[in-house]
Amino acid sequence: MDNEIRDASLAPSGNRKIDWVYDHMPVLRSIEEDFKKTRPFEGLKVAMSIHLEAKTAYLATVFQSGGADVYATGSNPLSTQDDVAAGLASRGVHVYAWHASTPEEYSHHLSRVLEVGPNIIIDDGGDLVNMMHKDYTDLIPGVIGGCEETTTGIIRLIAMNREKELKFPMMLVNNAQCKFLFDNRYGTGQSVWNAINKTTNLIVAGKNVIVSGYGWCGKGVAMRAKALGAHVFVTEIDPIKACEAVMDGYGVLKMEEAAPIGDIFVTVTGCRDVITMEHILKMKDGAILCNAGHFNVEVNMEELENAAVRTEVRRDNIIGYYLENGKSVNVIGEGRLVNLAAGDGHPAEIMDMSFAIQSLCAAYLAEHREKREPGDMTIAVPAEIDKVVATRKLKAMGYEIDTLTEVQKEYLGSWEV
Repeated sequence: MDNEIRDASLAPSGNRKIDWVYDHMPVLRSIEEDFKKTRPFEGLKVAMSIHLEAKTAYLATVFQSGGADVYATGSNPLSTQDDVAAGLASRGVHVYAWHASTPEEYSHHLSRVLEVGPNIIIDDGGDLVNMMHKDYTDLIPGVIGGCEETTTGIIRLIAMNREKELKFPMMLVNNAQCKFLFDNRYGTGQSVWNAINKTTNLIVAGKNVIVSGYGWCGKGVAMRAKALGAHVFVTEIDPIKACEAVMDGYGVLKMEEAAPIGDIFVTVTGCRDVITMEHILKMKDGAILCNAGHFNVEVNMEELENAAVRTEVRRDNIIGYYLENGKSVNVIGEGRLVNLAAGDGHPAEIMDMSFAIQSLCAAYLAEHREKREPGDMTIAVPAEIDKVVATRKLKAMGYEIDTLTEVQKEYLGSWEV
């Protein structure tokens, strides 16, 4: 098969990882069994730009079980695990990705999954959709639609839709309740600290942790930092979210105030220049910086690299930047998505829910083959899909809940007491 991977001999290791998450993703397993019977993607090509690790690899095979011809690449140069890429390729998925790809290689691999003429796009950050609209416009008529996994990607889609530039329907998977309430909060919260702790081998208790951004991901990061014993401070631009942070028991500061007191900084905003040299020059010697947003622009790495008098690899995935003022800062994962650049990403049980949403939304697109007028190309995840996933997850965990009686339904639907 035509693949571009680092080393095919790594497949046994990758397959062990895929088999492990398979055992811990019961909702997605149940959907796979349904897909084997219904074959919703028969004759369709699915292009995926995903963090190529075990859980996303299993998602790719679920589409394959539903009849799709699947083409997968990475969505971050440092998040692809070469053994998982090899394992996925050994299972018949077309894979074009390797760890630590250059910008040119990363772009080339995105091109490989688009040039096949996909019918459904599974995107994580918007790179595939962006490239399709810029470089492969001739293939757009063949696209039924796609699904976007992240907050950052949805921001890009909404902007395209507003400007009437989005040419095919995209389902806003990140906005599904069974995605953001669990993946963004509990998944990000745990995986970020798993990565930081594994990479630094330092204690969190007693340290000042600065969390930039108090959306669902920021809430999760702050919650887990607090549980580890940190003094947590939040920086925000949204007064409502800042109020939430205060009432959740955190300090709220401007970044210029947080910079001198922070020991560990985690950016989770989806924006750029959250931490700049103006802030870095005020930081403690040895401060640790990392990013849990999608793109590597939240910490201004270009400014830092230009300002550093020298750099040094301090540990695997940690680079120390030494400054003219005699201080240094340590950056984890090159300022890229820390939980994947320096870790294994979200826990399997959490991604079980997110990827159940992804798979059912893709099947929804295939079933409906919706053709929408320009200006109406973003689709909210139907509430029924959220309910199906939550119901299956509860069952898998051994829980049951009450249901309304007919009398209760009538009461809730009436204006009379």
